Amino acid sequence: MEKVSAHPRVWPADSNPAAKRDLWSALRRGLRGRCPRCGEGKLFRAFLKVDDHCSACGQDFTAHRADDLPAYLVIIIVGHIVVPAALWIETNYSPAVWLQLAIYLPLTFVSSLLLLQPIKGAVVGFQWALRMHGFDENAPSDIPPV
Repeated sequence: MEKVSAHPRVWPADSNPAAKRDLWSALRRGLRGRCPRCGEGKLFRAFLKVDDHCSACGQDFTAHRADDLPAYLVIIIVGHIVVPAALWIETNYSPAVWLQLAIYLPLTFVSSLLLLQPIKGAVVGFQWALRMHGFDENAPSDIPPV
């Protein structure tokens, strides 16, 4: 049988969990292309190039790892909008193939370009809010990056 200690366990001050970050505000700020922490500075320095740091609060963005997730999400969103619309128009109106290509290809291209930057900003905001990929200031420094 295990003996129970009468002394209470005291946790050091640095073992407290870090302050919780608001996921929804970080996502909204990322969708607008703003810093997920302050909402003031720009997140992007070019169309899809994330800036190294926030110009307002100095948040470091070099650790973000959005990779291909924004492109996959854009494909899913645009596909779920364009394909049902195309099927509905085809079954109800049966327009000529050239007219369908003249409508669906530009629609798919333009909507994908319009969604790509906001979705990437939301992914970076999501990573910041959940302290993923180097956005955690309390992470142990002896673990090498993957």
